[in-house]
Order: sequence, then structure tokens, then C-alpha cells
Amino acid sequence: MPALIRSFRNHVPIIAPNAFVAPGAVVIGDVEIGAGSSVWYGVIIRGDVNVVRIGERSNIQDGSVIHVSSRKQGTFIGNDVSIGHMALIHACTLQDGCFVGMKACVMDEAVVETGAMVAAGALVTPGKRVKSGELWAGAPARMVRLVSDEERQETARIATLYAALGAEHAAAHASTATLGS
Repeated sequence: MPALIRSFRNHVPIIAPNAFVAPGAVVIGDVEIGAGSSVWYGVIIRGDVNVVRIGERSNIQDGSVIHVSSRKQGTFIGNDVSIGHMALIHACTLQDGCFVGMKACVMDEAVVETGAMVAAGALVTPGKRVKSGELWAGAPARMVRLVSDEERQETARIATLYAALGAEHAAAHASTATLGS
């Protein structure tokens, strides 16, 4: 099953030629996905009533949902952002190099600044700002401590890893398609 890429309200998703969109992912409407980014299996990105912008080398991992608000704002994801499996990202801004853990939820008009981290399972409520260098956890999420140097390095490593892994998956799917499988 190939990825489902659909236009909506005369907006066709714009996906960089070297971005990887996995089979089974859904990308709808006013969505732009930058070079080297990866959208993994079972991800839904719906830019139907506002815009979704995803920068370069960002990864949206399996089962995540990205949507927008019709009355407030679109969703803006910077460069080198990692979003863990089954995260919900809604009408918010994720700045360059931030990290959102598995099953986390970042809600309307929230901002996760450059180099900030949202822990797995965290709920960042509407309008909150996770400042650069902070780690937020809990539901509702709150600042629990500063991000360590090791965590910063790991965040950068994950973004680089997923850019390479996306390219590898794209090549594997292309060769499988040529084999007729």
C-alpha cells in the first residue's frame, strides 16, 4: 500500500524529492515536507483547514498525528525535529532541533523552543512555551529540569539517524517496486 497523498481545497502537498513518506502514511492538503525529512508508517498529517510546514531532516515517527486549528494556527515543525511514535501534534510550533517523546501531546498555540524536550507521554497544554534547554514531563506537562549535554547530543544523533534511515527505506521501497513485489 503506497502512501496516500491527497489534495484538499486546491492545496496539493509539497514533498521534497528526497523526503521519505512511508507506505501507509497519509498526507492531506496544505502540507509542505522539507528535504531529508521522514514520515513513517501509519502517520497522518492533515493540513485541511490550515497549513502544516515541516522543515528539513525532521522525522515524524510511526502512528503520529499532525493536525491544525481552523481558527487559531497551523502546525509548524522546524529542521532536525524528532517526534516519537504515536505523538499528537496539534496547531503548535516545534522549533529547530527540539524533541517530542513517544505518545506526547502538544496542543494549540504551544511552542517547543530550539533544543527543548517534551518527555514521552507528556501533555503540553494550549499556549504553553517549553523554553530552550528545558525538559517538560507529566500531564499537564511542566518543567522538570534542564536538558543535559548528553540529551542534546542524542537529539542531534536521532535526527541524523532518521534522515539516513528514511533514505535507506526509500531505496528499499524503490528496489522492491522495481522487483514487482
